[in-house]
Formats: sequence, structure tokens, C-alpha cells
Amino acid sequence: MLAPGTVAPLLRLVWPVLVEQLLVMMVGFSDTVLAGHYLLPAHLAAMTLISYALWMLTNLFAVVSIGAVAMTARFVGAGQWHDANRVTNQAFVLGAILAAVFTTVGFVLGDRLAGLLQLEGEPAELATRYLRFIIPMLPWMMLEAVGIGCLRGAGDMVTGLVAMIVVNVVNITVAWSLLLGLGPLPQMGWDALPISTACGHALGGLIPFVVLLRGRKGLRIQRQLLAPDWPLMRRLLRIGVPGGIDVLSIVALQLVFLSIVDRLGTVAAAAHGVAIRIESLAYLPGYAFQVAAATLAGQHLGARNYRQANRSVLTACAVSGSMLTGSGLILFFGAEQLVDAFLGSEQAEVAAIAPELLRIIAVAMPPLALVQVLTGALRGAGDTAWPLAFTFIGFVGVRLPLAWLLANTLGLGIRGAWYAMVTDVLVRCALVIYRFRHGGWKRVEV
Repeated sequence: MLAPGTVAPLLRLVWPVLVEQLLVMMVGFSDTVLAGHYLLPAHLAAMTLISYALWMLTNLFAVVSIGAVAMTARFVGAGQWHDANRVTNQAFVLGAILAAVFTTVGFVLGDRLAGLLQLEGEPAELATRYLRFIIPMLPWMMLEAVGIGCLRGAGDMVTGLVAMIVVNVVNITVAWSLLLGLGPLPQMGWDALPISTACGHALGGLIPFVVLLRGRKGLRIQRQLLAPDWPLMRRLLRIGVPGGIDVLSIVALQLVFLSIVDRLGTVAAAAHGVAIRIESLAYLPGYAFQVAAATLAGQHLGARNYRQANRSVLTACAVSGSMLTGSGLILFFGAEQLVDAFLGSEQAEVAAIAPELLRIIAVAMPPLALVQVLTGALRGAGDTAWPLAFTFIGFVGVRLPLAWLLANTLGLGIRGAWYAMVTDVLVRCALVIYRFRHGGWKRVEV
């Protein structure tokens, strides 16, 4: 039974994030459809790596944004608006430092990523070419991540939604126009996809930054607050580093997992990429509830209302779990139809494998909902070290060795890798439930 008085505040926070993330997913789907219908299997295999690489790049600044969400939400809940504003300004200062470092590293190491992940030949060349367009956009990705994160901590989910509407309309329009050469535009083929992504992130960074320059939800970028405040930045990092490392570790370990998949051949890599795109839509509601749980947990703890913090998170688990159970049923019974929507007739080998992968992951949707929501609640409370530990246990202790064993040693191929993925989700679900029931997250000081 849902706790009264918790559903309405939860849904007010959830719906903008849900629509925003749906728009983000549409860009990925659009790129996959373009590659699947108008390009070749090598392009699909490259898109698999690119989807992971973009996931990593857009989460590089989670070290800042997770700390900013937790601290901003806590100060807003306590009514300490000046402190919330200080956090917002110092988050941008810290983000600018990290953006300079990451951009430099990206220029130095970007060309080596495909080789490190066992991708070879034309797919590797295509992925590397894509990244050369995206690395220069890291400062704009920082503005996007940090700006939206601070606003979410204050309870503003709408600015992120508005930004994503603009970003994704531009992204999809530019991609289709340049790939197909509509009207007077040149037909640019593969290069249309990274160019459109770069255009999208440029806008995605500017919109929340401009909103905060003008002021929103009591937060505003002010020149006098941009002087480096090293003690406050250390507080941000104390909370954000475990959470950011957790997010980046998930991405990095997913890339290691992808290297196992890439060893299975181009068809297996392409099928994996298509299935991942479809699965990402299925668990999309879980991410929206994760963001809402982080905001509510932080604000209620700031107000010292521990009971309401607990009730809000449990309500998020119940609603999100129900939605992802429905998503799992759609994945299981509609697998072929979903895959066919992404692939042309020349991709028959890929179309034969991808539906099996969707049926494997369908059973993991309910526990995945719990992992997402409870992890979000712990991060919003500032309890970021435990989710990091659970990530390493699930991936390093379970998913990666089991994927290698099942896919290679036992000869199950790509199906074995996905069995390992499901097992990892079940293990992490049990661990995060234990931490939430323990209650230590309510006593964390930020």
C-alpha cells in the first residue's frame, strides 16, 4: 500500500525527468535506426561502443553533480538558501577544473579507446572518428550535468526537461538532415551522427547555465561566489567522489563487459547494441524515480523528517517496481516486434539474436527498479560509499568473471554474457536492500 501524502510530491518530481530521459533515449534510438536502416553492420557495431562512450562522457562530472544534488537538497530542506547558493557556484568552479583535465586527457587517449575494447577494423575507425567530434564538447557537458544537478537538488526538474526538448529536437533534426542530405545540405553519412550530438550538447550546456545566471529556485550564479572556496569544494568531493566513482565505475566496467562481447564478433556486438538500446527504454522509468528519490531523501533529511524520507523512498520503489515489471512483460512478449523496428532486412543475423537477449533481461526488470531507486536515495542522503562497494561486488565479483565463463569457456556466446548481467542485478539488489533497511543512510552528515 502506498503511503498517503507521498505519491503526489513524488510524481511532480518524476514526470519531467521521465520525459527528459525519454527524449535523450530518442536520440540514441534515432541514431541506431539511421545506422540500422541506412548504414552497414560495421556502423551498428561502432554505435554499440559509442553508446557506452557517450554514457561515460556524460557521467564524467557525476563527481560534482552527485555532491551538488545531495548538498543542495539538504540545505534547501533546512531552509539554508545562502548555503545552497554557495554550493551551486562552487560546483561550477570545481566542474570547470575537471572539464579542463578531462578534455586534455580525451585528446591524448581518445584514439586508443576502440583498441582497448577489442574493437577492430572499420568499426574501430568509425568509433574513433565519432569521438574526435565529441571530446571538444566536454566543457558544455559539464555545464549541462552540473547545472541540471544543482537545480534538481532544489526541486526544479523542469529546466532539465526544457533543455532536453531543445537539445533533442536539434540533435535528431541535424542527424537525419545531414545523413540523408535533405534539401541543399550535403549527404555526410556517418559524420552526421557525431555532428548532431555535438550540436545537442552545446545547447544542453548553455540552457541551464543561462537559467542559473538569471536565477532559479533561489539559486543563482554570482561572480563574488565563484572565488574558489576550497573547504566547500572538499565537502562536495567528500560526498561526490564515491558517488562519481560509482557512476564512472559502472560505465568503465560496462566497457570491460563490452570488450568481452566484442570478442564474440561483429554480429554479436551489433545484436548486443540493439538490445541494449531497447532495454534502456524499458528501465527508463527507474532512472526518473532514482532522481526523485535522491531529491526527496536529501530534502526530508535536511528538514530532519526521517519518517517522511523513508516513506518517500518506499513509495518510489513501489511505483517504479510496478512500471518496470510492465516493461519486462513488454520486452518478453514483444521482443521480435521491438527489434524489427530498429533493423532493416539486410540485418537478418542481428535480428535473429537480439530478441533472445531481451527475453533474458526481462526477468531482471523488477529488481533493477529497486537497485535504481534505493541507490538514488542513498546518494541523495550523501551515503555514497556503500553503492560504490556494491558496484564493485556486482561487476567485478559477479558479472565480468561469470560473463567470461559463460560466453567463452562454456560456449554460450552473447547469451551467456546476458545471463551474467541478470545475475549481477540480482546480487546488487540484495545488497542495496540490506543497506536501506539498516538505516545508516539517515545519519550521514553532509
